[in-house]
Amino acid sequence: MTIPYEDPVSNSRMLASSTGSLSSRHQSSQIAKTYRQAAQLFLTRRLPEALSTIEPVITPSSLPEQRNGLENGDYPTLAPVATASRNTRIKVWSFYLTLLNSIIELGLEDGKHSFGSTKWRALVAKAREGTVWEDVVRDGYSGREGDVDAEVVSNLATLLLTHSPTQSLNQSRLETYLSASANPTLDISSSHFSPSHEYSTSQTPTPRRPSPARSNTGTSTPRDLHVRLKVLELYTLHVLPRNGEWDYARDFISMSALLDEERKDAFLQALQQLKEEMDQDAQREAELQRERDQEMEARRQEEERRKRQAEEDARRVQEIRNGHARSGSGSGTTSRGSGSRGGGGEPHTNGKARPGNQNGASRGPQSKQPAKKSNSQPSPSSIVKRASSLFLALQTSLAETARNMTGHPMLMLRFLLFLIAFLGIVGRREVRERLKRALAQSWEKVRRTVGMGVKVSYI
Repeated sequence: MTIPYEDPVSNSRMLASSTGSLSSRHQSSQIAKTYRQAAQLFLTRRLPEALSTIEPVITPSSLPEQRNGLENGDYPTLAPVATASRNTRIKVWSFYLTLLNSIIELGLEDGKHSFGSTKWRALVAKAREGTVWEDVVRDGYSGREGDVDAEVVSNLATLLLTHSPTQSLNQSRLETYLSASANPTLDISSSHFSPSHEYSTSQTPTPRRPSPARSNTGTSTPRDLHVRLKVLELYTLHVLPRNGEWDYARDFISMSALLDEERKDAFLQALQQLKEEMDQDAQREAELQRERDQEMEARRQEEERRKRQAEEDARRVQEIRNGHARSGSGSGTTSRGSGSRGGGGEPHTNGKARPGNQNGASRGPQSKQPAKKSNSQPSPSSIVKRASSLFLALQTSLAETARNMTGHPMLMLRFLLFLIAFLGIVGRREVRERLKRALAQSWEKVRRTVGMGVKVSYI
């Protein structure tokens, strides 16, 4: 009886494969369970708990044996989600990116209250600086850009498009992904056989971490085609226009092998419409800015006009005051001149009176009385001064009235209405008679009062 030969290495490999398969299924089940728990927490808006629940799945393990393997150069340390099925992996990464977007949209105050200032700012920096893309590629896909699932790439591009201030990093990442996925590399280490140098002298196999590279980056299924078209749409109709690459976007669409003629026409038409809308928005913004500038210029001119008007009014008032001062000084000079002439004539009068006085002692007081009477009488210069002052005051009041009437026509209308009403009232006969009686009674009272005063003064 012939005993069949069994290769111990082959048996060991089969056992390791079956054990790894069981472990992989168990880990995939745990990942799916963790994903469902985190999704439930997210739906109830418990974002910190959802993040802490999903982070162990997307973060590389820190076990000592895995760190030693990384130091020896065997394989890079990957997150547990890297070994999950394609659908689970897409769900987990898409959920993480959605959760990150919701955390950023909390705002500064709510984000600091929920996560703390340092943690929230670090999460925001992942999206604004684009480091989340590097984390996903490194921890979930062994650093291979072309192996990233198209759905995850679409979500990453959307996140950066929403929160990143510049789209240069987004453009470079998308270009790297499109180039790598169009020319996939063949990873032999992930096949069913291993190289001969994989075994040591003890004939113990050293398993290598399987690569997550799969053939789903192309367009083998309608779903893959749809997702690939979505990535192209984000790249050509959103990222490139944000960077001002209109001509390059048009050339990329025209030369794309993935798009047929109908889709090319649709993409080009959408790109043209988007450019027209952006041009219209820019033109509208320029018109609004020009209107704002014109409004500011009109306000500035109005302020300057008011300032000039105020300066002109102040200058006119100063001129009127200067005119008053000059007229007052001229009247004072005239009065002083007339007073000096009167003082010069007084000795001459007294000189004439002295020779005619025989009894100087008795007539001395009588001769001084005419001089006192002449000094008590108002001089012509004071009358001229008062008349000029009255004339200037009347002129000023008339000028002010005219300016007020010109600036406020309602005052003129009110005055005319008052004058018409007064004339209408006075034109009535009974009103005139009543006014006459009132004036006659007032005049009689004044006359009696003056008469009584004269009698008292006489007594």
